[in-house]
Amino acid sequence: MKQYETVIGLEVHVELATKTKIFCSCSTEFGGAPNTHTCPVCTGMPGSLPVLNKQVVEYAMAVGLATNCDITQDCKFDRKNYFYPDNPQNYQISQLYKPICTNGYVEIKTDDGEKQVRIHEIHMEEDAGKLIHDERTGNSLVDLNRSGVPLIEIVSEPDMRSADEVIAYLEKLRMIIQYLGASDCKLNEGSMRADVNLSVREFGAEEFGTRTEMKNLNSFKSIQHAIENERERQIDLLEAGEEVLQETRRWDDDKEYSYAMRSKEDAQDYRYFPDPDLVPIIISDEWIDEVKAREPEFRDAKMARYIEEFELPEYDADIITSYKSLSDLFEETVALGNKPKEVSNWIMGETMRLCKEESIDPDQIKITADGLSKLIKLIEDSTINRGAAKEVFEQMFKEDVDPETYVEENGMKQDNDEEGLKKIVEEVIAKNPQAVEDYHNGKEKAIGALVGQTMAATQGKANPQVVNKLIKELI
Repeated sequence: MKQYETVIGLEVHVELATKTKIFCSCSTEFGGAPNTHTCPVCTGMPGSLPVLNKQVVEYAMAVGLATNCDITQDCKFDRKNYFYPDNPQNYQISQLYKPICTNGYVEIKTDDGEKQVRIHEIHMEEDAGKLIHDERTGNSLVDLNRSGVPLIEIVSEPDMRSADEVIAYLEKLRMIIQYLGASDCKLNEGSMRADVNLSVREFGAEEFGTRTEMKNLNSFKSIQHAIENERERQIDLLEAGEEVLQETRRWDDDKEYSYAMRSKEDAQDYRYFPDPDLVPIIISDEWIDEVKAREPEFRDAKMARYIEEFELPEYDADIITSYKSLSDLFEETVALGNKPKEVSNWIMGETMRLCKEESIDPDQIKITADGLSKLIKLIEDSTINRGAAKEVFEQMFKEDVDPETYVEENGMKQDNDEEGLKKIVEEVIAKNPQAVEDYHNGKEKAIGALVGQTMAATQGKANPQVVNKLIKELI
């Protein structure tokens, strides 16, 4: 069998974190009753006129600067003409001829080392509405709350060669954009989604194969599976002597299968022309400098600071800084007077464990700095032991409970009464002469059995340090 190389480029759509839409003052808040975040502009009413949201331009510039792009200082909007029920104007306001950012790149880590993935352009546009298909009745309903929500589309060059490289690129983009505060990039809510353009060719060939596009993939798992499936589908066609058609395909997550939607359109099919209702955007050097000056501390610099200032292990710093939500939680909790390594341990241990168990991204966690700080103080004050603290943390993670209230209501306070515990320890020692003998014969671990039985006798409420101390004194 011939050896094939996969060639992949991405179009990544990111909903920007503005409070209002790109061309009107309607709310961009996720959710809400259908068609309540709407007005004549975003529902495409005749005679309504768009007014550009300045914050959209600044977010697009910020992302472009952070991804090493050139800023187009005289850019403009164009109309992309097509009919679809969730597109009430029958066109989308986008950018084709003069996108705001061009010729950028990001660095990703691969098995072979660092690699640059080039960015062809970043352009601004408005999102469409959403169709809701009722399988029971066969009807389709439209919700225009999302219509007019500001997007940037980040178009890469076809520089990626595997699903792993694609995921590394998306994670790097997400991290940059989240650090900028330009978007929350929550794939599960659709504020970051990717279209995958993929083709295969024989190793050594110079010409690209025929590409297909898979639309609106909104989880890393879906993207990985869709890429692997489409690669195999195209190779099977070529091996059978058949032709790969240029088309748009939709990935079915449940069936692990993609199916054709339509033949792939080119730019001329959309009959782009400059939008007559919007003036060109003139971006001065001073404006670029202002946006550049507001750049946050990005991951690499933050990671180096955590290692130096907080004396965190490199592994801890690497994990914590990989998500802005985690780095924010870490810094805010430390700022409340907690030891950096103690905070790091809770993030690295229980937080990441529960994220994995619940299959959620760390940027979806409910834990707050105030809550985590209270929990750490409960341990330091010997109000609860670490075993109980893990139970409390799990409730904080799942239900956003107040740790102090939860401990009080559930009778979880630790027993620090030495006199009361002494009687229980004496009973445990009396019932376990073999463990006592083993300890006297140099088996240090034997004390663990005695501690365990004491903890069981107190329903886990005894202070382990006090129990250890009493056992050693009494035997």
